[in-house]
This record gives sequence, C-alpha cells and structure tokens, in this order.
Amino acid sequence: MGRQLLFVTYQNEDFDEGLSYAVDLAKTLDKDLTILMAQKKGIMKRLEDVMSAVTFAGAGEHETARVILSGKIESGSLEKLNLLTEKFQNEGVTTKVYIVGLDAVSAIKDFLRQKNSVDMVLLSPGVTDNGNIKLSELQKLGRSASKPVVTMSKQVYAA
Repeated sequence: MGRQLLFVTYQNEDFDEGLSYAVDLAKTLDKDLTILMAQKKGIMKRLEDVMSAVTFAGAGEHETARVILSGKIESGSLEKLNLLTEKFQNEGVTTKVYIVGLDAVSAIKDFLRQKNSVDMVLLSPGVTDNGNIKLSELQKLGRSASKPVVTMSKQVYAA
C-alpha cells in the first residue's frame, strides 16, 4: 500500500457510517484507505464481555462464551464489510481492514507507531458522538499523533 488515509470506527456499531466520505476523500486525494475497527471503551467493554461469557459458560453454552471472548466481528458484519471493501476496490480505492481489541485512541496510537505511511486519521461519527471519546483524549491524540486527526459528525436531516 502507498500513502493512506486511516478511517477509525467501532466494530460493534454501524461501522459504515462515514465510510463513504472516507472512500470519496481517498479517491479524490489518490490515497489508499485503511479501516481500523476498534473496540468500544477497552476495559469496561472487556469486563462486560467476560461477564457475559461467564454467564453463557455457566449455562452450558461454551461455544458462545468462546465467541464472545474472542472479540471477533460478527459474521453478518464481516460479510457486509467484505462487500463494501470489494465495492471500494472496484471504484479504484485500495482498502485494507484491521480489527483490533483495543479502544479507539490506543488502537490509533499503536497503528501509527507501526505504520508511517498514514497521511490523515479520520474518526467516524460513531467514535466521536455520544461521549465515546472524551475531548481531553481527542486533544491528547491530536498532539501526539503527528498526523492530522479529522472528526466526523452525523448528518442531520430535516423532515
């Protein structure tokens, strides 16, 4: 992959929200697109997952407990993601997807440490809305990222 835009979203929500904008921007700037799917609020989410897995394991649903603890994306979401990335590649935008078990801020910092080809970080509306990421975390990320960090918000439509 050449120079790229990093689109950050959560894997357990409407991860395609803001994605069409990221694809259009990548196409306009002639960049590749990397989609980073993070976990929502690391430790609390992980604690919820562990508690759910314990409940399922206690009820004899061991396979369900394993799936919950694996932190993998649901199969329906995976199919949707595969269709979207195939569509984008047909439109001329090279797309890669990384699914990580970290919260958004930690995932971005870790990704930028490992990859130096990122030109811009785009945060999906799901990441920035409803207090999912605190303003102080966002400011800290902006100072430490050494790349522009762009936030997106949900579009409001009049009825």
